[in-house]
Amino acid sequence: MKSSLRRPLGLPSLAVLLAAVACSGPDAGAGPAVPTPPERQAALCRALHQELPRTVGGLGRRTVEPVSELTAIWGGTDGEPAISLRCGVAKPELLKRNPATDSMDVNDVGWLPERQPDGSVRCTTVRREAWVEVTLPKKIVGEGGDLSALTDLSGAVLKTIPEGIIS
Repeated sequence: MKSSLRRPLGLPSLAVLLAAVACSGPDAGAGPAVPTPPERQAALCRALHQELPRTVGGLGRRTVEPVSELTAIWGGTDGEPAISLRCGVAKPELLKRNPATDSMDVNDVGWLPERQPDGSVRCTTVRREAWVEVTLPKKIVGEGGDLSALTDLSGAVLKTIPEGIIS
C-alpha cells in the first residue's frame, strides 16, 4: 500500500509571495497624482503637454503611470531624483490665505515657490489661466533653493497658458 504525505500548499506559496514583495521596491514608473481641472484648464494643459521640453534641469523626460496629458516627469531613475509637473491643480493654499504673497519671475512667468517638509520645493505658476505645479527635489534645489530648472519650463508655459486670474 502506497502512503502519501500531504503538505499544506499555502505556507510555501505565502513565503514565496512575501519574498517577492520584500525584494521589490516602490514602483519606479509611478507618476504624480493626476489633477481634475475644469475643461478650459484641461485644454490649456493638453497644449502645454505638447510643448514640454525633453530635458529639465539636465534630466530626461520619461513615461510614467498613469499616462496623462496633465502630468510629466523628468529623471527619477537609478536613484536620481525626479522633477514632476502637474497642470490644472487647485490654487495653492498659501495664495488662498494671503493673495498678496510674493512670487518670483523666471523668463516672464510668475512662480510661487514653497519649501516642503522633505526639502523639495513646489513651485506653482501665478497670474495664468491654469495652475501649473512643478516639484523640484531637494537634491536638485539644494539648501540654497536653486530653482534654475524652471527656466527649462517657463517657455512652454509662456507659449500655452495665457496670463489671467483664476480662482
